[in-house]
Amino acid sequence: MSMFGDGLDAAVHKAFTRPAPKTAPAQMRYLVKHLGATRAVAQMLRISQRTVERYVKDQIKRPRPDLAARLEREVKARWQPQIRAKVRKRAATTGGIVIDTRARLGYTAPIGSTDQDRIRHLTVALPPQYAARLFDAQQAGASERELQEIAAEALREVYFQDGGRRAGSLEEVRFTDVEHLEFEL
Repeated sequence: MSMFGDGLDAAVHKAFTRPAPKTAPAQMRYLVKHLGATRAVAQMLRISQRTVERYVKDQIKRPRPDLAARLEREVKARWQPQIRAKVRKRAATTGGIVIDTRARLGYTAPIGSTDQDRIRHLTVALPPQYAARLFDAQQAGASERELQEIAAEALREVYFQDGGRRAGSLEEVRFTDVEHLEFEL
């Protein structure tokens, strides 16, 4: 996926109340229960239905590395949907989201100001409306670039303009060369 999308997912996963199944047979049983049929799981994971049945019966315990990665990704995508929705709603309405990043940040401003890009390490609490925009864009299938633009706009308002108290003539923030990115709810 993407650095921003994966970061948002990781922040939501930290709020889970129970750990997701760890072993391949337990993960397979969860997917079969969730999707309702071994055939649907087999099609989703691109393996045979018989292989799924053998995992469910504990006849196979260790999947190939590529299958293990697909299996873990699909389980995490479906694990605790109500908790996931509650956390996203809370962040989008009252809590907001904290972004911790180390990236090259610069801005476009009137002539005479120092607007040169430089590497900055920022930890900034973003208001709920930006958390809502980030989660809505992610749910709508936004690209990495679109999520990055929303984050840049949020950093412009919160960090550079301080909610309208300074740098009122700031036009655009450049948010590039992201070395580290983490979200916290």
